[in-house]
Amino acid sequence: MGEIKNKLHGSCLCGEVKFEIEGDLESFYLCHCGWCQKDTGSAHAANLVLINSSLNWIIGEEKVINYHHPKTEHYKSFCSICGSALPNIQMNGELVVAPAGSVREVPIEPTAHIFTSKRANWDNGLEKVKMYEELPE
Repeated sequence: MGEIKNKLHGSCLCGEVKFEIEGDLESFYLCHCGWCQKDTGSAHAANLVLINSSLNWIIGEEKVINYHHPKTEHYKSFCSICGSALPNIQMNGELVVAPAGSVREVPIEPTAHIFTSKRANWDNGLEKVKMYEELPE
């Protein structure tokens, strides 16, 4: 996939942390690994991966908690107030990984599902499940 130069803006749910990322948007992965399932509480994480990039905290950097799962390359950053997932720097500064839901506008569609061998047993055929535009009554 070709790289797309971007400036992404985002925040946590409570708005106490805001950030900007500048860089080459390399991919948008839906990761089904067990660690991503645990840290999102869902079937997969949705992460934007940027190279040649910089992560700048506009406000609230002191409210960001960084967690590195022992003996793995799994990282999670989140707001200490509301718990929202936030971007972090990985691979010795080579990558910025940003949860897609924390970014105001995501400029690309997902690139690929990864670690599908770990896919949750209930994560199949979800497009067939009844849908509501709002909370059902």
